[in-house]
Amino acid sequence: MAIKLFLFLFLMLLPVTGCQRNPEEETKKYGDKMTVDKSKLDTATFGAGCFWCVEAVFQRLKGVEKVISGYSGGSVKNPSYKQVCDGNTGHAEVCRIFYDPSVVSFTELLEVFWKTHDPTTLNRQGNDVGTQYRSVVFYHNEEQRKLAEHYKQELDSSGIFPDKIVTEISPAQEFYVAEDYHQNYFDENGNQPYCSFVIKPKIEKFNKIFKDKIK
Repeated sequence: MAIKLFLFLFLMLLPVTGCQRNPEEETKKYGDKMTVDKSKLDTATFGAGCFWCVEAVFQRLKGVEKVISGYSGGSVKNPSYKQVCDGNTGHAEVCRIFYDPSVVSFTELLEVFWKTHDPTTLNRQGNDVGTQYRSVVFYHNEEQRKLAEHYKQELDSSGIFPDKIVTEISPAQEFYVAEDYHQNYFDENGNQPYCSFVIKPKIEKFNKIFKDKIK
C-alpha cells in the first residue's frame, strides 16, 4: 500500500504543463506519411493550446481523414520545436486538418474547436502559457473567414462564455510540420502524465458532447 501511495504521489508531482520538450528527438523528418490526397478533401487549421490536445480530439471526429501537428503564424522559416517554445518566432502550435466536406462541414469543425478549449484566455490554455498556445483560426478561404467571424460573434452575443472570446482569426500562412515525435502523440503516449491529466479529459468531454460524430 505504501509503495502504491508513493507512486501515485510521484505521478501527481510530475510536470503536466506544456508539451514538454525532448531535445534528443528534435530532428525534423519529412516523409510520405505526411502527404495527403487533397482531391476530395478540404483543409482547416486551428490552434487551441498544445497541439497534442487538438490532434487527439479531431482525429476522433467523423469525416476527418488526417490531422498533422505543426507551426504557423510566425516569422521564422522552418522553426524547430525549441524555437517555438522559446516564444520568439511568433508561431502558434496548430493542427492542419484534412476533412471530407460531404461528411463534416467547416461549421461543425468550428463547433468542436470552440467547445473543446477555452477561447477566452489570451495566449494560454490551462497551465500552458505563451503566444504559441493562443487560440486561433487560420482560414483558407473567404467562406471560412466569414463563418469563423460569424460564429465568434454569435458566441460572444450569447453570453455562453463569461469573458470575451479572444480567438484570433487570420488568413492561413506557411505551415511547418512538427517533428515526428509530435505526430499522433496521444495514441502513442497515452500513459504519459500530460496525456492522462490534460488530454484525456478533453477527449472525454468531446466524446460526451459529440457522441453522434465520433468515428
